[in-house]
Amino acid sequence: MTEFRPDPPLYLLSPDEVQASLTALGGLLKACVEEGAGIGFILPLSQERAEDFWSAQLPAVEAGSSFVVIARQDDEIVGVVMLVLAPQDNGRHRADVAKLMVHPNHRRKGIARKLMRAIDHLAMSRDRWLLVLDTVTGDRAEQLYPTCGYRKVGIIPDYAYGSHGTLDATTVFYKDLR
Repeated sequence: MTEFRPDPPLYLLSPDEVQASLTALGGLLKACVEEGAGIGFILPLSQERAEDFWSAQLPAVEAGSSFVVIARQDDEIVGVVMLVLAPQDNGRHRADVAKLMVHPNHRRKGIARKLMRAIDHLAMSRDRWLLVLDTVTGDRAEQLYPTCGYRKVGIIPDYAYGSHGTLDATTVFYKDLR
């Protein structure tokens, strides 16, 4: 594990560490979706389905095209975010920020902001200076991203089904790290 910064400590997980953390990562994903997070899943979300999501990320993590950063408090994973490098030849300067999650019991402690700072450093270490992300329009995360330096591009209506099965708009953001 590569540690980024303390309180709570943030770690960049190796592929073996992602594999060893499937249950914990799945539990975090499940808890966040059950709390209403719009991160690509519809209720009900089983623990098995949540673990399958993380397991499906392993090939990209092993290939070095995707990275998983976690926040750990005591022995619990309390937050996570992914950096997914653009694979296109003409996109070698950009990456997507994906699956920012903080466990509902650990929100409002600055963990999401710390994870986002770690992603900035990780992206720059991989020569990726343009970051792109999207979030459910109206979600609390939509207010977080501008405070982390992201600029709003716009809103796409009816982009995806939310965790409760209704169509939600998404807001697209970018950040230039140069």
